[in-house]
Amino acid sequence: MSDQLDSLCIDTLRFLSVDMVQHAGSGHPGLPLGAAPMAYALWTRQFKHHPANPDWADRDRFVLSAGHGSALLYSLLHLTGYALSLDDIRQFRQWGSKAPGHPERGHTPGVEVTTGPLGQGLANAVGMAIGEAHLAARYNRDGHTVIDHHTWAIVSDGDLMEGIASEAASLAGHLQLGKLICLYDDNSVTLSAGTDITFSEDRSQRFEACGWQVLHVADGNDVAAIGAALDAARADTARPSLILVRTHIGFGSPEQDSYKAHGSPLGVEGVKKTKETLGWPVDPPFRVPQPALAHFRAALQRGARAEAEWNERFDAYARAFPELAGELQGRLRGELPAGWDAGIPFFPADAKGMATRVASGKIMNAFAPKLPALVGGSADLDPSTHTALTGLGDFNPAPASGTGSEGSGHGGWSYAGRNLHFGVREHAMGAIVNGLAAHGGFIPYGATFLIFSDYMRPAIRLAALMGVHVVHVFTHDSIAVGEDGPTHQPVEQLASLRAIPGLTVIRPADANETAVAWKVAVETRGHPVLLALTRQDVPTLDRSRYASADGLRRGAYVLSDAKHAQPELILIASGSEVGLILAAAERLRSEGVAVRCVSMPSWELFDTQPQSYRDDVLPPRVPARLAVELGVSQGWGRYVGAHGDMLGVERFGASAPAGVLLREYGFTVDHVAARAKALLARR
Repeated sequence: MSDQLDSLCIDTLRFLSVDMVQHAGSGHPGLPLGAAPMAYALWTRQFKHHPANPDWADRDRFVLSAGHGSALLYSLLHLTGYALSLDDIRQFRQWGSKAPGHPERGHTPGVEVTTGPLGQGLANAVGMAIGEAHLAARYNRDGHTVIDHHTWAIVSDGDLMEGIASEAASLAGHLQLGKLICLYDDNSVTLSAGTDITFSEDRSQRFEACGWQVLHVADGNDVAAIGAALDAARADTARPSLILVRTHIGFGSPEQDSYKAHGSPLGVEGVKKTKETLGWPVDPPFRVPQPALAHFRAALQRGARAEAEWNERFDAYARAFPELAGELQGRLRGELPAGWDAGIPFFPADAKGMATRVASGKIMNAFAPKLPALVGGSADLDPSTHTALTGLGDFNPAPASGTGSEGSGHGGWSYAGRNLHFGVREHAMGAIVNGLAAHGGFIPYGATFLIFSDYMRPAIRLAALMGVHVVHVFTHDSIAVGEDGPTHQPVEQLASLRAIPGLTVIRPADANETAVAWKVAVETRGHPVLLALTRQDVPTLDRSRYASADGLRRGAYVLSDAKHAQPELILIASGSEVGLILAAAERLRSEGVAVRCVSMPSWELFDTQPQSYRDDVLPPRVPARLAVELGVSQGWGRYVGAHGDMLGVERFGASAPAGVLLREYGFTVDHVAARAKALLARR
């Protein structure tokens, strides 16, 4: 490889990106100008991929965590032969373009995850590296290596400032994820200033303290030095690696080393001067010299050979280990094993019942042995969320001799373990399970208290935006948490989570609804699911008396109905309040009121039903509707209508026993019955 060809290829990346931004009149030219050499060195000398088959299972994963530099990624994808044409990138940031403003998973071939909110991509990459390590440990056998790839990321100063990056880096170092390698675009500039006014810590020492190998490249244009650092990073299989590459934002432009190069086009004169400085023809724009294109497109032949070799290895593996091979293929295709749910229990009627978090734990452990794709854990809350998979191992490096392992009773430590211990790192947990889902081969879950979903909201939103299948298990779902007080009692969280497009929120009423909720969560494809579960015991309903819990699949269903008459009143509730409306209905019926009770565990599932079904459950001719839920009333108006009412919680909770709180906030049979009668009286 000649230095001249290297320079030609790097400048091709730079100016495709610059022309993209200038043509759109919007974008971020600074990162592509500075980071093009490191991206070039990675994609032409280390990165294992096949542009003609972006979903090849054993490809390396690449994450542009600094998603504002998307023009650089689109240039790489086009030049190496992905299905992203020059016409596509000319439409950068335009309506319907395959080159949107920030990388979007599922929108552009070769884009693994949606990035832009800083720090998320780094944490996604940690999840991908966990995925590779787990699948390799579970499926590789002596002489048969079928999972063996790296996860690469380009990260920026902004990524490393975000708190999620610290959470994710800490966990990655602890887990010794040696196949995770991050190139740090160390240009000392953010959107509005130089980093000297906000970011003076020693990043090298910080990552070393977290257990990472840290390497330095003094000149971001030195392709040989970058290549040597990449080699050194690959050689250390016991630690993730951070390569600090000293770059210059907006390299070669009039705004080099200035924040002004970060987020605005260079302008006609700026583009001209930059091209002249770096010896690039001013016209035409979007110029791709044939020698550079030929060099980049060699990735197609390399990728075809690598995939063909892998196919041969996999065929040999399948002959030697047919059951394992079949299981792995099924996981990678997102298939569910036959009979995976056969062992899920049915819970008999019980007036005392159990907390839905407890029922959830029993259900998970009933089907998990038959569903190896289920991998996940909690943010240091296993005893409270009941999400530990008993006997299925902890994903952790093997402990040193004599090391204690308190709290780790799940079947030993190894990368084949299916219990992930995230520590008190909710935000990273949300992004890591997104990375696991994006990697493929997993139905990942993360668990914490519902109140702490606030720490995870950006990652939950991105899961919905990406359309990845993850399951969030959130317990302690109301003020009935009790004595812990308002800091731990969710009030507005259900409403805020229901507001996220593409997120299915399910709040089951009892143990049997929880079982159906888990079936829905596992069977779902193309979007995340959230289960909101109780801390307190709730009655297990007598399903010989009330409708089947399978009604949960439709989001809402008639649980009990008026006898021998059309209903004049509909009581609607979710979760723990379903038992309350059933008791209130008994009171009202004894007073001659024709009452229908509707369990509504999921607005999203209900809203997808045909209008005819929705009208059957909530007949338009019955305007007297009272909804009861331990949360803010926001959003319930669409179901109770203009003439209905909502008993909710419109203020923060308090520290007191749960029973006292429910009484003081009006969640009693007497109060529900009184609100219902007042509603009827208004007709």
